[in-house]
Amino acid sequence: MTSSAVFAKILRYTGILALVIAVVGGGVGYAVAGTDGLWSALVGVGLAIFFAAITAASMLVAVRFTLGAFFGIVMGAWLLKLVVFIALLVVLRDQPFVNDVVLFLSLVVSIVGTLAIDALVVVRGRLAHASDVTLPAAPRD
Repeated sequence: MTSSAVFAKILRYTGILALVIAVVGGGVGYAVAGTDGLWSALVGVGLAIFFAAITAASMLVAVRFTLGAFFGIVMGAWLLKLVVFIALLVVLRDQPFVNDVVLFLSLVVSIVGTLAIDALVVVRGRLAHASDVTLPAAPRD
């Protein structure tokens, strides 16, 4: 499996996770806090999935470049996510439809879920640890 296939699989599973958490979290949020809870859950899931997708997409693009460019692209994406995340939380903090507890819980569940997906897909990806390695000949009896 190539690294591009690993990150494409991560994006696919992240999309499935987003649908599941949006339905379950939205339902629980609606049951707990009405429409404000529903919107808060959907916003929390959307934020977490959007930022997880940015990470995977930046790595999909970055693997095509040299090592220095790879780290520049990935770190640039992470810094951009950090700034945008803080800005969005500041904007959302004062919105009347936001239920803080539902938003927080949906963010936590989504982030833990995407991290679990990342770990499982990478561990099961069977990527080579070294490239261009020549193994010694087998011993003769």
